[in-house]
Amino acid sequence: MEFREARRSDLAAIVALLADDELGAGRESTAGEPADCYVRAFEEIAADPNNELIVVCSGDEIVGTLQLTFIPNLTFQGGRRAQIEGVRVKNAARGRGIGREMMAWAIARAREKGCRLLQLTSNKQRTDAIRFYQSLGFKASHEGMKLYL
Repeated sequence: MEFREARRSDLAAIVALLADDELGAGRESTAGEPADCYVRAFEEIAADPNNELIVVCSGDEIVGTLQLTFIPNLTFQGGRRAQIEGVRVKNAARGRGIGREMMAWAIARAREKGCRLLQLTSNKQRTDAIRFYQSLGFKASHEGMKLYL
């Protein structure tokens, strides 16, 4: 497995991964080339030193993706935190330990960047994902809320 920062040429594969489940299928658009909204978001992420959009490759194939955002914070005595989002493993590649390897990589990267904690949210409908994160030591210590704008 190779972990690397995403390139613009990876964008279609990343969007396809985000759409590759029942929740993502209803909110992502994979028709044709990536829409301008994805290109703009990719460019903003790529330009921000506190964001890393990562792809996981097996040979020439992208089999996973995740985004890490490093957040300066006053809590925890000024300790940084990392937020992990958009964790996806290609449907055909699931069950091979790729997700576990991705999360180990993300935890190590957060430590490398001096973060005091790594946080994530998972849709309550993703019960398998929640069990997976709990098996890695993540605790449901807070109640998460979202306001869609």
